[in-house]
Amino acid sequence: MLAVHPVQEVIRLLPVLIGVLFIGRNGQGQIWSLVGVGIAVLGGVLRWFTTTYQITPTHIRVRRGLLSRREMSVPRDRVRTVDLTARPLQRILGLSSVVIGTGRSDHHDRGLTLDALATPQAARLRQELLRRAPAPEEESAGSELARLVPAWIRFGPFTLSGIATIGVVVGSLANIVNETHLNPDEFGLLNSLIAHLTSAPVAVAVLEITVFAAVTVAVLSSIAYVLAYWHFRLVRKDGTLHVTRGLLTTRSTTIETRRLRGAEISEPLLLRGVGGARCAAITTGLRGRGEHGSAVLLPPAPVAEARRVAGEVLGGTAPTTAELVRHGHRARLRRYTRAFLFAAAVTGILLLLWWLAGWSAWPWQAALALFPLGALLAEDRYRNLGHALLGRKLVFRQGSLLRRRYMLSSDGVIGWVFHRSFFQRRAGLVSVTATTAAGRQHYTSADIPVAEAVRLADEAVPGMLEPFLVRRP
Repeated sequence: MLAVHPVQEVIRLLPVLIGVLFIGRNGQGQIWSLVGVGIAVLGGVLRWFTTTYQITPTHIRVRRGLLSRREMSVPRDRVRTVDLTARPLQRILGLSSVVIGTGRSDHHDRGLTLDALATPQAARLRQELLRRAPAPEEESAGSELARLVPAWIRFGPFTLSGIATIGVVVGSLANIVNETHLNPDEFGLLNSLIAHLTSAPVAVAVLEITVFAAVTVAVLSSIAYVLAYWHFRLVRKDGTLHVTRGLLTTRSTTIETRRLRGAEISEPLLLRGVGGARCAAITTGLRGRGEHGSAVLLPPAPVAEARRVAGEVLGGTAPTTAELVRHGHRARLRRYTRAFLFAAAVTGILLLLWWLAGWSAWPWQAALALFPLGALLAEDRYRNLGHALLGRKLVFRQGSLLRRRYMLSSDGVIGWVFHRSFFQRRAGLVSVTATTAAGRQHYTSADIPVAEAVRLADEAVPGMLEPFLVRRP
């Protein structure tokens, strides 16, 4: 911690320190920057000096703070996950951060963090807290379910994760410019670029900006893919699924199979267009469900590979490939109605602005394209809508821009929610939600015919709806 935390504090305060360095006059900026670095280093040293932890047979306790002391205590029987993370500096020093998760569902639960322990000590601590004896060296390899193939990097540009990177970079540059009071007009390259765009025809300028943005996002997304998933391995051993990944920052996650409730295959539109998909676990106790979250079972990869991995985890490939029950023509009509109402509203507003406010005619004329585009989207949304009950596996699929297939064990369903809007009641449809303690905690299939929804829920979890049913003779 004495080597890691001071550096982390300096990096966290870097934009402010740069601003102070440029703002100061007569050399005072350098002095105040050094003072800021000293304060950051002192803060990191104090974190080491005031942080202690204790592991007892019943509890885990972490105490930190000097002026405001805080002690966190977690019963060991509440431990659900123990993740190991090593950032570049920690890897150089042979250290790892240990994040102990309790499985709480609220966003404020960040678990207990021990930062940083020696990597062998962190590995032993994980084995102890998860109540698993260390396996012999000859048995520690387990059976490998998946490993990153370098060719999968081609899916990186279609994840669009580079958009977030651009946002962070632009925000940081804007903050530095604001703090340092720099004048953008002093940068000749920027002035030349602005002059070129303003002198070019509008269509050419828009095309150049679009191509540049697309290339930048693709490159940054590919870099983000490599940083997040390089050395990815999914291994099954000792009743667990063990995931390791990361190039600069490595992460190790253990998923206990007894807490596994299913799997999710997601296919964003761009990724689906090139035959790719992601696979994630539906399990209790894991925090973070996004692309870089703890529940990742497979990075963006060929859809056939995602289905294979999900089948390995679920114990069979039927839930990943089986044909689903369609929801009928009324569900299709609802999707077309929504698409056309939206297109009509946008076109009507732009038409009124042309008629009453003197706007150009091309906006409402261009808006007419929303009708065929909406029809294509509505049809795709309907075709992706379906459900099935395959043995003890409940399968829901929905979405177009982001198509998801949820494969949930009915043994993990703890309740049902039936929701009917005014228009659904008129159409004889209902949205049914399976609630569970795992994953997103609620999985919904929309616009199912009422009788089919009740039958599905009753067969998936026999007896749960019995007090509320009136069976016809």
